[in-house]
Amino acid sequence: MTSPYVREITREDHLAHLRLHPDASHLQIPEWADVKPGWLGQSVGWFEGESLVATALVLYRPLPGTRRFLAYLPDGPGIDWRTPRLELWLDPLVAHLEREGAFAVRIGPPVVVRCWDPSVVAAGVADPAVRHLRELPAADIDGFALDAGERLRQLGWRRCEEDEGSGFGLGQPRFGCLIPLQERSVDDLRAALAPHWEQALSTAESAGVRVVTGTGGDLPEFHRLYTATAAHDGFKARPLDYFQRMWKALNAEDGDRVRLYLAEYDGEVLSAAFMINVGSRSWHSYAASGRRGRQLRPSSALLWRMLYDAWAANAETYDLRAITPTLTESRLLGRLLFKTGVGGMAVEYLGEWEKPVGTQGKVLQRAVKAYLGRR
Repeated sequence: MTSPYVREITREDHLAHLRLHPDASHLQIPEWADVKPGWLGQSVGWFEGESLVATALVLYRPLPGTRRFLAYLPDGPGIDWRTPRLELWLDPLVAHLEREGAFAVRIGPPVVVRCWDPSVVAAGVADPAVRHLRELPAADIDGFALDAGERLRQLGWRRCEEDEGSGFGLGQPRFGCLIPLQERSVDDLRAALAPHWEQALSTAESAGVRVVTGTGGDLPEFHRLYTATAAHDGFKARPLDYFQRMWKALNAEDGDRVRLYLAEYDGEVLSAAFMINVGSRSWHSYAASGRRGRQLRPSSALLWRMLYDAWAANAETYDLRAITPTLTESRLLGRLLFKTGVGGMAVEYLGEWEKPVGTQGKVLQRAVKAYLGRR
């Protein structure tokens, strides 16, 4: 491979490349920049001669009082992470971002390091001596991913702490949950349900819980459940206009990019979630439910319908997003068992990495932390 160079490309060229290489994360499509308030989006491409060989979405966040930016590539870039010469991809990227005014670059390699079977996770949760996923035997460990992490360190990148954050409202989960759909039948998916999950789904089906797809007009109803979930689980809820912006932006280029699913009983919406579709992957996002009707297990009916629809659309993977790696009792443990109970593999990604840019990069990183400390 010759050393490629990086430059800005048009949104149209970015989208055209993604149609040929559709495995990008939904956080790496150009429309995602329209969802994020306070960020500036830029599509970039790697070129060998005149040939476009890779693309990425960069989000720039201005540092207050300066003309410098944090450059962030969530779930990206989608380059060849198995190559032993990552510098051929990353050095021209950093050089381009420095010219654009970046004082630091943060990336999230879309690379799975380890994965665990759902039955192994369930056994670990039941064992009081096991406190973390990494204490369990992994179904697979990717040596190429481990090599990529070591190479990043050698190139001067620093792994971001999972709970660190930079205060810019960024950071993707280190641990997630994936359901493989390729070459599986619906009977295979149903047989993979844990006993407690099968019982919950049967309860919802017997009670007559109905799952439907919604429209943009249903976003306020979703947001009602979402804010209730945020209050119960202790996280800060996004405002309604964030989801209205997401609905408009993601469906602008592809009218089926994002769907809203609603679980109803006796005319009342009890649970809701978004499915985001890009290429061969579907993401389960912003699941929400209220206190009423929980005994009817609407969330189980909702996820099963969404999983079936993804399978019917020939998706290869259903991504259930974040899970906790801690197996001791916590408010997040139920969510872990819910996601692995539907047949999800627990996975550990390579995580997010950061590198200062230019002579003032480290100084400005410290300034960011001082700025946040005063907020």
